[in-house]
Amino acid sequence: MKLFDIGAWRPATDDARLSAANDLVQRTLARHGLAPQSGTAQPGGIAMDDMLARLSQLHSPTAAAQPKIPEGAQFLQNTYACDAGTRAYWIYTPTSALEGATGVVMMLHGCTQTPVDFAAGTGMNRLADQNGFVVIYPAQSRGDNAQSCWNWFSRGDQRRGRGEPAILAGLAAQVAADHGVDKEQTFVAGLSAGGAMAAILGETYPDVFAAVGAHSGLPVGAAKDVPSAFAAMGGTVLEASGKVEAGSGVRTVVFHGSADATVHPKNGDRIVQRAMDVVGRQSVETTERGAENGRTYTRKIIRNDTGVGMVEHWRIDGQGHAWSGGAAAGSYTDPQGPDASAEMIRFFFGAAAEVG
Repeated sequence: MKLFDIGAWRPATDDARLSAANDLVQRTLARHGLAPQSGTAQPGGIAMDDMLARLSQLHSPTAAAQPKIPEGAQFLQNTYACDAGTRAYWIYTPTSALEGATGVVMMLHGCTQTPVDFAAGTGMNRLADQNGFVVIYPAQSRGDNAQSCWNWFSRGDQRRGRGEPAILAGLAAQVAADHGVDKEQTFVAGLSAGGAMAAILGETYPDVFAAVGAHSGLPVGAAKDVPSAFAAMGGTVLEASGKVEAGSGVRTVVFHGSADATVHPKNGDRIVQRAMDVVGRQSVETTERGAENGRTYTRKIIRNDTGVGMVEHWRIDGQGHAWSGGAAAGSYTDPQGPDASAEMIRFFFGAAAEVG
């Protein structure tokens, strides 16, 4: 999904760092067939404005039309503010939740996407209609990231009590309280940069979220700045600091395409490994192969000693950087493969049913 860091480019403090960052960008452009023609490169690398223009070509999502809302349901825009900052958001309340919601699901879009676009592509509103939960779609501010990317690679946005984690967790907690939903029925999921931020929220706010869904995302601590973000996307991930302790994290479901050329599938593996560290020794692991909607997949399930699925890892064969089983009405979707939205909802809400 888009290069997560380009909209929040931070000036290098010296020529060496700037040169290294330029080199990373140029190599990424070349990998996508957007490298400058021979003889057009500027001394010392591509000029910043040209660099950003070329990067913006990597993904140009089509504008998603306002979805049709069933009679009685509400899809409204609002703003949340706290000490850490302010973000706009859309909130979908199905008719079935007006007199009591079954839960709250926060959906974090990827770079260049909008809440409406993400809602259209994932079909999460339809699942909310069927199951009676409320959906929150936070919107990244263009002022905080010019490409609408959640700043997962920024140290200031990877910790509890500050930055984007504090804003998003505060928003989720407020909506849950408004609808009388407790922590055990409050969840977060995201795609790409949104998947990376969802993973951060699961570790920093386990008192707000009961489970996380990360699609084509990256593990917590995978990067600390722009150059390391590019490296992480390519599969070279930093050794994350602040290892989680067994029993301290949340249940996690991961989807990743085996042919993802934007965020290397190794990142999905590392999200899973980090989540498994939380499960602890008392666990049972099973692996199954299957096929759905024209794609084969491998599904790994890790259960705790009571039989509850704590971690799931879906590796979709041949799938690129796109939401599995998504609708063409939204960007970054693949209509083939398992329905990631439906499987996430099953995983989120089905823990009690899995016991025994």
